[in-house]
Amino acid sequence: MGTHSAQGATAERIEHVLVAPLAELGLDLEAVELTPAGKRRVLRIAVDTDGGLTLDDVAAATKVIDRVLEDDGPDGGAKALGELPYTLEVTSRGVDRPLTLPRHWRRNEGRLVKVTLADDASVTGRIGASDEDGVDLTVDESLRRVAYADVRKALVQIEFNRKDMTNDENDKDAD
Repeated sequence: MGTHSAQGATAERIEHVLVAPLAELGLDLEAVELTPAGKRRVLRIAVDTDGGLTLDDVAAATKVIDRVLEDDGPDGGAKALGELPYTLEVTSRGVDRPLTLPRHWRRNEGRLVKVTLADDASVTGRIGASDEDGVDLTVDESLRRVAYADVRKALVQIEFNRKDMTNDENDKDAD
């Protein structure tokens, strides 16, 4: 358990030094995971932004993260990481992560979500408008307001066969 809590504390310190430099790029730091991999460690950092992450965003984030983690100063990440070598992976937030913040709901508007509520009821609906307090879900063609305070867990559902609704009309005229 000592190793796990040390990894968690290290991840928290790394998160602390990266939030501001990434925010300057317009990126939100979503997760920092530090996992052992033999004699090395893998430092996985998930970032996100409105409109979706681009490869340029990932490249810019990687440069900034490298610079901050090499910094030996009092606000640098080098002291947090210690002496063990690590491999850096910069990734997007990923759809398998639960929606936990208002920005997660906003960035997934239009997508299907399965929500487990505080009373253990489960509801699946399409994400509509959202604000700082809650979200409108379309469930079985009716609108339902859900407060974030009532959400125990929310996961975006993968839809393989969904057609973009705006293209339905265009398909008929394609011939």
